[in-house]
Amino acid sequence: MYSTGKNSVELQANILEAINFYLEDHNQEINENNIDLEIDLKQFFQYHRVINSKYLAERIGMNPALLSQYVQGKKQPSDRQVAKIIFGLNEIGKELSELKLVG
Repeated sequence: MYSTGKNSVELQANILEAINFYLEDHNQEINENNIDLEIDLKQFFQYHRVINSKYLAERIGMNPALLSQYVQGKKQPSDRQVAKIIFGLNEIGKELSELKLVG
């Protein structure tokens, strides 16, 4: 069983629908709280191509070549490195969400 979606929200909804369709025969049902989607760094940067890994690396104080290896799946980051990357992404996201653009 598999599912697709244009974005993570649609993917989660489609997964939920597929699982519940399967569970219907067993008189069971799950909700979105039972689904936890996780993606690795390679998938993240493939989906969010607008994020420049070199800039992110420089911003979080990481060697750009090392982050590039993580993004390409050539190396696996430690939990500490993942936390550092996620923190940097969250900071950028926060800044973007607070922007007020003029036209």
